[in-house]
Formats: sequence, structure tokens, C-alpha cells
Amino acid sequence: MTPQIFLTLLVIALTLVAFIREWAAPDVLALSILCLVVALGLVDPVKMTEVFKNEAPLTIAALFVIGGALEHSGAVDHIGRVLRDRLSGNTRWAILAFSCVAVFFSAWMNNTAIVAILLPVTLGFARSKDIPASRLLMPLSYASILGGCCTLIGTSTNLLVNGALRDLHVAPMSMFELTPLGIPLAIAGIAYLTICGPKLMPARSSITGSLDIDHRATPLYHLLIGRNSPLIGKAFAETPLANLADGIHIMEVRRNGARVMLPLSTIRVETNDRFLIALHRRRGGAAKPDALFARIGAEVLSTVNGIVTELVIRDESSLTNFTLADADFRQRYNSVVLAVHRNGENITGRLAELTLETGDTLLVITARHNLEALEATRDFVMTDMPDEPTPEQTRHHRPYHVILAWSTLICVVLTATLTDYFHRIYPWVPAIPIHYAALVGALALLWLRVVTPREAYASIDWQVLLMLYGLLGLGLAMQNTGTAVWLARGMVDLTENLVPRENLPLVMLWLVFLLTLLITEVLSNNATAVMMIPIVVTLAGELGVNARPFIMAVTVAASTAFALPMGYQTHMMVYGPGGYRFSDFLRVGIPLDLICWITGCLLIPLIWPF
Repeated sequence: MTPQIFLTLLVIALTLVAFIREWAAPDVLALSILCLVVALGLVDPVKMTEVFKNEAPLTIAALFVIGGALEHSGAVDHIGRVLRDRLSGNTRWAILAFSCVAVFFSAWMNNTAIVAILLPVTLGFARSKDIPASRLLMPLSYASILGGCCTLIGTSTNLLVNGALRDLHVAPMSMFELTPLGIPLAIAGIAYLTICGPKLMPARSSITGSLDIDHRATPLYHLLIGRNSPLIGKAFAETPLANLADGIHIMEVRRNGARVMLPLSTIRVETNDRFLIALHRRRGGAAKPDALFARIGAEVLSTVNGIVTELVIRDESSLTNFTLADADFRQRYNSVVLAVHRNGENITGRLAELTLETGDTLLVITARHNLEALEATRDFVMTDMPDEPTPEQTRHHRPYHVILAWSTLICVVLTATLTDYFHRIYPWVPAIPIHYAALVGALALLWLRVVTPREAYASIDWQVLLMLYGLLGLGLAMQNTGTAVWLARGMVDLTENLVPRENLPLVMLWLVFLLTLLITEVLSNNATAVMMIPIVVTLAGELGVNARPFIMAVTVAASTAFALPMGYQTHMMVYGPGGYRFSDFLRVGIPLDLICWITGCLLIPLIWPF
């Protein structure tokens, strides 16, 4: 072992610990790792820019735009509503239907977007059919991952692997090369979830159900404090409006036509102040509106339709690691938090001091017309949707937008697939790479005004792109220092003493798939793929066999993280709304991991012989 290999292994270990312990945001960690390998001399500073020449992040960015156009067009949302309205209350049929939709769309779109779109639809269906939400949301997350394994553009991991193969001078994957493996895995996974899921998954409702919310709809009152009100001159905390025991929640304070952006504890009531309030308790017993308003000398100017809803904090949310007080939640989001669901527990006390985390589910009261604004912040995954399309949604939800978005995606796929196929037969036909086809497709949608430039930028997950660039530096260090060769030879030497030489490739395939699967449960799937691809390509060379089986094993295994809720971001999106606990994912996810491992390792040698 050379000093450079030792340093590279040390960086890999540090990367594992940093991602598992979540020392910082994933993109910050990845870019820090890139700078570290350069600082340690593992990558030449001049060659550092090579990671930015990889086309995978560019492809992913363009596909984010195309996926955003599909999302805005309402194509997925419409199909979800049809399922919600036409399905019976049979749990297995519901799991099968929603899983099939998630698998299909996630083969072409970002699976995080698919789950974000289908989450409120699924919750609405569960409420209307009196089915525990926990029976439907976990399959939704799992199916979105399985669908991503079916095509090259199904997940960022596949595209990242493809870019790494080009850097290693290995033939890249074609658009549907993964399909013969991905479809059987999806079928096996859906069959398992449909047949065994209702018995293995807990029967729990969302936080709304677990806290016995009697009425989700609630009126909000605009009040004007008259000149004869007994509240005038008093500190807000000394007034009846501060009595939470009566279910009084202050949504907004206006003075002289402007919102008062101050903590309620610092406000003194003045003549003509306007309050927007909700009267709501979890199990009834809130103050009677007429009696309360007469007592405080307030005039009701108008009422607004309010709703008790759930907001799931996204992984890229600006609220992460802030308290509700520090984030000025009430003023910033026009909402009041009633409870927080975390790790299977409902927290209802001292909420202002609670530090928020990714995956927390907030039970809030807000105006129904405010749902769109909350979704636009991209800080939350919505679990409710307006009954009627908003003006902004109406602008997008046009039949020709759906047609244009789908036509663009199909053209991108066909262009990359057919030109690659005909180039092999007729070399004079140019092979148009997927990154160029996707970029042209994204630009076409902008020219056709299916999406605006602002919406296109908003649809790109910049954290993912920056993380990919940073992680590519780790892969480059493994190649430059010979760490990949050293690890591959070590694996071969360790195994060939226990297994006959002729069986060594098959045994190594099973071990590589299992090792990748275990690592991706605790580490980013993209980071796992970046580390494993150089190793398995070198491993195949050491064994003198085709590298394709090992590449496919890593590609698929890096996306099959089912046993831990933190294994994939879609798990965290459904964790709170489903009322799940850590053990629920272990009970359902470990058998699914085993199904993917066994099915994958049986099929891979048949599809890609050694």
C-alpha cells in the first residue's frame, strides 16, 4: 500500500462518516471532498476541472427541466386523481395501482417529483376510503425507486454511472440497457408489496389522524379591533387572544395596512389593528366565535376558508436546523404549527424551541388559498392540494402542454436511442449523446413556453448537481492513486482462496451487489456508485471477464435502498405523513432488499454473460 492509497482510503472513510453523521449538507460535503483530494495531492489541481467536463450533471439538469414541464403540465396529477376517484377501497388494489403509476413515471422523471405529486393524491384517497395512510405511502416510495432502475434516465445514479464509464473508457450504457433487469425487479417488488405489504406494514394514519383532528376545514376570521375594545393598549400576551387553551391561533397581524412582522410577545394592541385568527382545537372545545368577538370588542370583517394540513420538510428546505421561532414561521409562511411528527412521535409542546429536521411533518393551520404559496417555496412536500386548480395551475394544465412535454421527452429518448443503434450499423450516422438531446429538448420547451426560464431554474435540484461534481473528484482520486486497483486485487485474492477459480466471477457478482446494497443504505446512492464503479471495472480486468455484469450490479444495487428511512430521500418524504417508525422500514425493506439481491444476481449473468 502506497502513501497515496492510504490517504485515499482515509478520505473514503472520512466520506462515509461525514455522510452518515450528516456533518453538513450533501453538496457541501461533496465539494469539500473534492477540495480535500486536491489539497492532499491525490488529484492534480490542473486535472481538477476534468470533473466538470463530465456530462452526467448536464444531462440531469436538462432532464430536471423536462421533468418539471411534465410536472407543471399536470399529467401525473391527472392520472393520480383518476385513480383516487375510481379505485375501490381494497388496500391491495390500491397498492398495485399507485405502485404501477409510480414505477412508470419514475422511469422517465425524477422520482422525488413523482412522490411529491402523488403524495397528496394518495393521502386524499386513504382518507376518503378509510385506509391507513401507512399501507400506501411506503409502497409509493419503494415503487418510485424500482421504476428508476428501468431506464438510463430513470435516476441520477444511472446517468452518473454512465458518465463514469466514459471517463474509464468503457462503452456507455444505452437508453434501455437496464430495462431487461429493471422491469423484472419492478414486477417482483410490486408483487411483494401487494401480496405481503398489508400484513407487514403498520396500520397507522397520518399525524392528522393520530391526533384525532375532528375537522380539517376551519374558518379563519378577519377581525378589526374597534376604538372601544378593552384590548387597546394591552400587551398581546395579556389579552384573551393569547389563550391557546381556547384554541385561538393568530395567523396574521396588520397595522396601518401593513403586516406586523414582529413576535406576538412584543406587540401591544392598538385601535384599528386587524387580526387574522383561527379557532381550532384538536378535539373540539374551542372558544365560541360570537362570544369571543363580543368580549374583545372586535368586528368580523370577513371569513376565509382555512384548512388543517400537513407539510413535510424537504431535504433541501431552508428550515432545516432552525427553530420555528428563529425562522419566523408564522410571518414567513402565513401558517401556525399545531404539532410536529418525528420518529413516530407527535410533539405538541414547546414547539417554538424545537429544531426542525429533514422529514419532520408539521401539522399546520393555514388559509386554503395559501397552499400554492407554500408549495412554491420548495421548503415542503404538500400533503393537500386545492380542490379547484389555481390560476397558475390553470395556465400550465392545458392539453397541449401535456402533449408538448411528453412529445419532447419521447423525442429525446428516441433520438439518443435510435442514433446510437444506427451508428453501430452505419458509422456515417452520427450518434447523438443523451446530454445533447436532453439539452435541446429542454430548450425546445422554453421556446415553446411550456415552462418559463424561472420555472426551469426552479425545477433543477442544484444540490444534486453540486454533489455529483464533488463526488466525481473522489472517483478520480481512486483512479489516479491506484486505489481502485488495490481494492480490486484485494477482493480477488481474498475470495479465490475460498472459491474455485471458475466460480469466482459469479461469487464476486453476488458479493459486489450485496456490498453496494449495504453501503447505499447508509451512504448517498450517488457516492456509492462513484466509489464502486472504478473498483468493479478493475475487478473484471483482474478476473479476465466482461465488466458489464458488475457494472449493472452496482448501478441497480446503488438504487435499492429500502431498509432504512434515511436510505433514500423519498423515504423521508413519506416517513412523517405515514406515521412510520424506524422499525417499519426494517421489517418491510429488508425482505425487498433480499428480493432485489437474489433476483438481480440470478438475471444479470443471463442478460450480460461473463
